[in-house]
Amino acid sequence: MVLDGDSERGSWEHVRRDPHPLLRPYVRGGYEGYRQAMRAPVRRLEVPHAGIVLIIGLGPAIDVDGAAHTSFVAGLYDSPVVVGDDGRQAGVQTNLTPLGAGMLLGLPMRELTGQTVALDDVLQDELSEQLGELGDWPARFAALDGFLLRRLREPRLPRPDVAYAWSRLNAASGRVPIAELCRELGCSARHLSARFGEEIGMTPKAFSRLLRFERAAALLTDGAPPAEVSAICGFSDQPHLNREFRALAGRAPAAFAASVINVQDGFGVAA
Repeated sequence: MVLDGDSERGSWEHVRRDPHPLLRPYVRGGYEGYRQAMRAPVRRLEVPHAGIVLIIGLGPAIDVDGAAHTSFVAGLYDSPVVVGDDGRQAGVQTNLTPLGAGMLLGLPMRELTGQTVALDDVLQDELSEQLGELGDWPARFAALDGFLLRRLREPRLPRPDVAYAWSRLNAASGRVPIAELCRELGCSARHLSARFGEEIGMTPKAFSRLLRFERAAALLTDGAPPAEVSAICGFSDQPHLNREFRALAGRAPAAFAASVINVQDGFGVAA
């Protein structure tokens, strides 16, 4: 899918493609190639979501909470992040599941929690240079496919109990009691919390919070009223929903829905 646009604010291009079928269980939302040339600097608040961001930069650096990054990996966050650039941007982004990121990047996600780190610090690879030398989006997506497929040949396999718990939580958008997971796995909450935190980067309870918030953000963006969203997503009441959005999105649910900017497999709002 190709999206192009021009306006008085500038021009942009977004190209999306699904990954190779073998990679789809580990990738959230596919690949996105982007190029923008805006007439003014851009700043936005990106809210937390349940994916691991992988960006291969093909243009100027991006400012993430005051630090400049070109190609980078961002772990799970439990607070919003201010992202900005001078209006010129280009790159390829894909978001990995936490399990997929651990397998393909070869490290436990605890090492990336709340951090944005240079890709070279995680992978000693020439991926950024390779994509920069290619002339079109299909060739770049094919190169990213090839890179990830090679990593999949010798993956860092997750612990089976963590993979089970992650799958259950993900399928239910976080609405599974942790005590129920522990009964199903025959382990203590402390045991599951430690293992899950190591592999995924957050405890099951904290990750469930992200999943509920992510679903609520999607429903609000689609026009669902806050009271309905609160009931569907398992918040105790609408004030609970309001508190979570102020903590994770920096504003109340209605204000979030009115100002949301869709980004790859996540949401942002004007900063």
